[in-house]
Amino acid sequence: MSSMPSSAPPHTRPGGRSARVRAAVHRAVEELLAEGPSEALTIPIVAARAGVHPTTVYRRWGSVGELLGAVAASRFSGDLVVPDTGSLRGDLERWATDVAVDLADPDVLALMRATIGAAGPEGGNVCTADRHAQLAAMLEREASRGGDAPDVERAADALLGPLYYRAVFTDRPAEPEWARGLVGALLG
Repeated sequence: MSSMPSSAPPHTRPGGRSARVRAAVHRAVEELLAEGPSEALTIPIVAARAGVHPTTVYRRWGSVGELLGAVAASRFSGDLVVPDTGSLRGDLERWATDVAVDLADPDVLALMRATIGAAGPEGGNVCTADRHAQLAAMLEREASRGGDAPDVERAADALLGPLYYRAVFTDRPAEPEWARGLVGALLG
């Protein structure tokens, strides 16, 4: 028997399985949250809905909190376009209105509440990180135009704080005029 190396290519897994599992699990989480309370969400229930073994879900995400954080990070990244109206006020008014509309979606709200509940402070960070980046981009653009822009922390406190508070903790809708008023209060 020869010990010559084989010319056959190394065995590889079929491409795309990881992405298909991720998509199926994320879809299962979103469906389950739309159907019932987040407290009923468990890894075995998610795995069954996704058509994968629970071990697969535990291996990738470890806990319901980590899984919700991943689903939220996926959902909240890149979902809003940063407007460029030519003025900071116009950009912020359009953006705040878009955020308010997004946060009024019952599926978005269920995912946010579940993520914050299961993942704690890190869950809140996951739900707002992209929004902070969008806000920073608009403020930096204004500064590069030579305009006077507030810092990101002040703008987030003035805009994201009330928007998220109203969405998560009250039953009052964030009407577009109200969202634009937040911008007016920030910019004076």
